[in-house]
Amino acid sequence: MTKSPKALGFRMPAEWEPHAATWLTWPHNENHWPGKFEKIPPIWAQMVRELSTGEDVHILVHSSEVQKNAEAELKRAGVTSSRVFLHRFKNNYSWARDHGPIFLKRSGSPERSRGGQKEESMITNWTFNGWGNKWPHDLDDQVPSFVSKLTGIKEVQMPMVLEGGSIDTNGKGTLLTTSSCLLHPNRNPGMTKEQIEENLKEYLGMTQVLWLDHGIAGDDTNGHIDDMSRFIGPKTVYTVVEENPEDENYAGLEENRTSLEQMKDQEGNALEVIAVPQPAPIYYQGMRLPASYANFYIGNDAVLLPVFNDPHDAFAIETLKKAFPTRRIVGINAVDLIWGFGAFHCVTQQQPA
Repeated sequence: MTKSPKALGFRMPAEWEPHAATWLTWPHNENHWPGKFEKIPPIWAQMVRELSTGEDVHILVHSSEVQKNAEAELKRAGVTSSRVFLHRFKNNYSWARDHGPIFLKRSGSPERSRGGQKEESMITNWTFNGWGNKWPHDLDDQVPSFVSKLTGIKEVQMPMVLEGGSIDTNGKGTLLTTSSCLLHPNRNPGMTKEQIEENLKEYLGMTQVLWLDHGIAGDDTNGHIDDMSRFIGPKTVYTVVEENPEDENYAGLEENRTSLEQMKDQEGNALEVIAVPQPAPIYYQGMRLPASYANFYIGNDAVLLPVFNDPHDAFAIETLKKAFPTRRIVGINAVDLIWGFGAFHCVTQQQPA
């Protein structure tokens, strides 16, 4: 490719823009939810049921046995939609946000037609190294190329480590990320902040990158943005805060909020920052888990929100209702799911329409 995706008119849309599909990877590795794995596949089935009312759902399955298990679980959940598709492809784990392709869209440009049809979509295939070589990832790193072949959408290889959960965009040219993750030496130790930022702009169609500094306790990704701060409108950021000054998350999340309140969008407008209190800390086997109301997923018809049997659940639900009044806000108990160190945004990847 002689021109970058940005130069060719491609951009990463905001998550609330129309989807052609959502991509998932069906759970099969008990080591990621030790002691709780039997509770996990029903959560995937519930996600599929909610999402398939508004868009296609494509699911990668590791083996014939996993496919049979998935089909049985979907049937038990009452999933009968013709919009659900299973595809056999070996994988390590189920975090589709991070190992899946990042899709771009282009509107109206006549450049680069193929077979008389304009190429309006592109897959960016970033290197996936298992969140800093913490987990096996050899199979997961092959997922974007498989999806490219399956869909016929051209891919561009990007020789830089990046996970989808480490970035969020308003679809207008502003990208939000964290220095704790993208600048960590276990990701791209040979690259400067300026080089990383330039790649994000050129390969995702951005005009500016906004950096926060702090992740949340229990997050093994070195601070993915989708556990803290998310765009819910072109100028609006939903950010989680901790109400207890004694909590280990308090100072970092307050600093994130203060930073956001000083930031501007790509047109120089101040961001509207909506603070959402975090649930009470959740522990399992002595470990603090990354419980967060920021790890929601915006589908065409439904927003999937992790809830935790906590008094703050209601506020998180109401905040998203105001942001997305035409969508159903579906609160799904995520107390067991976060034992795998992620929630609904971590396990989904949108394909724009």
